[in-house]
Amino acid sequence: MFKEYLQKHSVLADGAMGTYYAALTGRDTAFSELANLTEPAQIQAIYCQYIEAGARLIRTNTFSANSFSLQLPQEEVKEIIKAGYHIARQAAAGKNVWVAADIGPVPEIISGTAEGDRSRILAEYLFLADTFLAEGVDLFVFETFSSTDYLAEVAAHIKRQRPEAFIWAQFATTPDGFTRRGISNERIVREVKQIAAIDAYGFNCGVGPTHLYNALKNLTGRDRGDIVSVLPNAGYPEIVNERTVYAQNPDYFAEVMEQISALGVRILGGCCGTTPEHIRKTAQRLNQSAVSPVEDRPVTVREVLPVKAAPNQLRDKLSHGEFVVAVELDPPFDTSVDKILHNAHLCRQAGVDLITVADSPMAKARVDSVMLAAKIQREAGIATMPHICCRDKNVNALKSSLLAGHIENLRNVLAVTGDAIASADKNEIKSVFNRTSLSFMELIAEMNCELFKDDPFYVGGALNLNVANKRVELGRMAKKAERGAAFFLTQPIFVDEVIDFLPEVKRAGATKILGGIMPLVSYRNAMFLNNEIPGISIPEEHIRRFDPAMDRAQAEAVGIQLAVELARKIKPFVDGFYFITPFNRVDMVLNILRQVM
Repeated sequence: MFKEYLQKHSVLADGAMGTYYAALTGRDTAFSELANLTEPAQIQAIYCQYIEAGARLIRTNTFSANSFSLQLPQEEVKEIIKAGYHIARQAAAGKNVWVAADIGPVPEIISGTAEGDRSRILAEYLFLADTFLAEGVDLFVFETFSSTDYLAEVAAHIKRQRPEAFIWAQFATTPDGFTRRGISNERIVREVKQIAAIDAYGFNCGVGPTHLYNALKNLTGRDRGDIVSVLPNAGYPEIVNERTVYAQNPDYFAEVMEQISALGVRILGGCCGTTPEHIRKTAQRLNQSAVSPVEDRPVTVREVLPVKAAPNQLRDKLSHGEFVVAVELDPPFDTSVDKILHNAHLCRQAGVDLITVADSPMAKARVDSVMLAAKIQREAGIATMPHICCRDKNVNALKSSLLAGHIENLRNVLAVTGDAIASADKNEIKSVFNRTSLSFMELIAEMNCELFKDDPFYVGGALNLNVANKRVELGRMAKKAERGAAFFLTQPIFVDEVIDFLPEVKRAGATKILGGIMPLVSYRNAMFLNNEIPGISIPEEHIRRFDPAMDRAQAEAVGIQLAVELARKIKPFVDGFYFITPFNRVDMVLNILRQVM
């Protein structure tokens, strides 16, 4: 019935529940869903205000009603959902108003067991769907999603139980046309349209009405017959006296919503910051008339200049089966870069293919890896690759770094999660971890498809074989390869057990492996690395080759000889060397290189 109605009419939905409830009660951080049990009259009054304003569809106050967000047992969550649905039904009774079951995204878990996490999250979605189905719901909205993950399974589950159910999915977008997961609006539409059980799609939250108008107007994947929804925020919030406040702009909001309706949008409404007054003004503008046909807009043909791809020696050599050499140079703690530039020049003269620049290893602030990699590449004339870690950057910062690096002709990047911040520093320094290395690789892959499609980044990943269960690490390597990693840099290799395992690593996938070599410089250095640095294991027989009484030259000679032996052992099983330079002693690395190449 609802789907048939939308063929000839548009429907005006309600506006925000969470932010409006917070504004009315003064409780900015409270979950409005809990009020289904504690303040049902307040929630019903909000519904009645939206209906009186002109809304003909209201969404249940259950957006965050899941056991992950509320940190409550499922039985308690079930009661919150049931109460929320019944309050909405009571408000809509006798008023020719539809009620949609509102399901928001279940928070992702980062625990290192992705498959287990996925099973738990999917089970939670199925629990939410079953709870609504038991109440007789036949109209579902999944909103503020960042990807299509889980939607196919959950929508199919609903349709199996209730074939007549109407299911609509909405995605939060950013002003630049990507979801919070970094997936483009175009790709989201392509993917959601492939899910047969979903009847409608659209966008909500994240941005105000004008950005959503522009996003929809420029969306090439939308077909004339698609049922599309648009529920923008009131605009962008600001913090006033520690409270989130949205601009009160109902007249402007309604004006833009009228323009959005003219694009053929069937479901309109509001998200964060909108109020009954926004809906009232929009209803007056729309007057609930028949849907206007999707306009035939003239296509503006822009001149597309040919893109000249930047050279990428690393990619070219690896793809042709040539052996490569990468040397890592640590960025300084201060602004003194003469030494690292000098060392980069030496590496270029010695035939090194690539300089890699670490991103504040050990969670200690150093010069930005992207900025320094660009400077080295520009001034030393050698290809570089910044490591970019997720510890210190949210998605916006990660994207900004990639955009800046691309402008500077960087085309290689190592995507890593990043070392944890030491406990003693956590009061002063806060980690971000908005992404893991896996999801960061997904972000780069998406940007490669949308922004850098003519000249993409070549993406590498880290591989630690100094672990007890190497097959688990191979599994992680495979997942990184699926997400776009084309080559891997291993942690320093010292142990024969790891060397013997390298042939199996090569058999495990078609990716390229650069074997890690870290020259030891002294007995004290070997002991420190073995006992204090995670991911490095040095056999006792290697450490015994050093004497605490050795002078620098003697100890370096031993370190060079050991590294030469290890390099010769691993060379048949890897596609290149990855030298980790100790204490800027690049002369040691070049000495080793002369003996093994």
